[in-house]
Amino acid sequence: MTKQKKHDGAQFVQYFGPLLDALRDLGGSATVDEATDRVAENLLISESVLNETLPSGGSRFKNQVAWARFYLVRENLLDSSRRGVWSLTEQGKSTHLSHEQARGIFLKWVKIFQEERAKKSADEIPQEVAEETGSRSEDYRSLVHALLLKLPPSGFERLSQRLLREAGFNQVVVTGKSGDGGIDGFGTLQVNPLVSFKVIFQCKRYSGSVSSSTVRDFRGAMAGRAEKGIIITTGGFTAEAKKEAARDGAPPIELVDGEKLIDMMERLELGLHAITTFEVDHAFFKDFQD
Repeated sequence: MTKQKKHDGAQFVQYFGPLLDALRDLGGSATVDEATDRVAENLLISESVLNETLPSGGSRFKNQVAWARFYLVRENLLDSSRRGVWSLTEQGKSTHLSHEQARGIFLKWVKIFQEERAKKSADEIPQEVAEETGSRSEDYRSLVHALLLKLPPSGFERLSQRLLREAGFNQVVVTGKSGDGGIDGFGTLQVNPLVSFKVIFQCKRYSGSVSSSTVRDFRGAMAGRAEKGIIITTGGFTAEAKKEAARDGAPPIELVDGEKLIDMMERLELGLHAITTFEVDHAFFKDFQD
């Protein structure tokens, strides 16, 4: 397959228009999960597609929607904020895209990136253009994920313990017991000086997806022992598992997949050191060339 055919067939292009529509449905802005869930709902995405994972353990569907967002930001249809909320620009609010229009936007930016790349050495700029799968090239997140997968089960439990402590939990204990319904530890979250509640957590160190049966079993094990549960995994969660975790009338269970786990490590700078750099905004300078 030639590079041009790969570009023409980039799978994430199909989500350009639906992502704009989803954000309109949600009032013009949404969290990443809200936006991707609404795209899936509107397009009736099958469970098999939602459950498909990347080699890094993340959701392929979420990755492709994120790539759609990348190009829509470049086209000034979505805001470029990196605070975890996606929002429509004024132009985006009134823009509706057909598949051909979306494909035109994609090919336009592929050409721009290629022209910029021709002016610089390959080592000086990041790989911007996705291949057919829409996956990014190897980066620090992939490296962190690989390191997490290499940890022994007890090491991943202790890392989760440290993560919860850094996130504001106290009295976090790893039980290290087997045959306890999947419970790996517990802790207390102090909401304010007068309110606190006990949380039980489970750690799953693997690259696959956690199933709904695992969530149900964990909820059964926590019954009468805690007000809330957390499942932390380096992999993902099936669509059924997410529905089970949020089921009405049942104790709530928070799900932390591999992507969210690394997001938390970034925010807490746990095992990661932030380095500030700058990317040249060529479009900014073009305004002054006339």
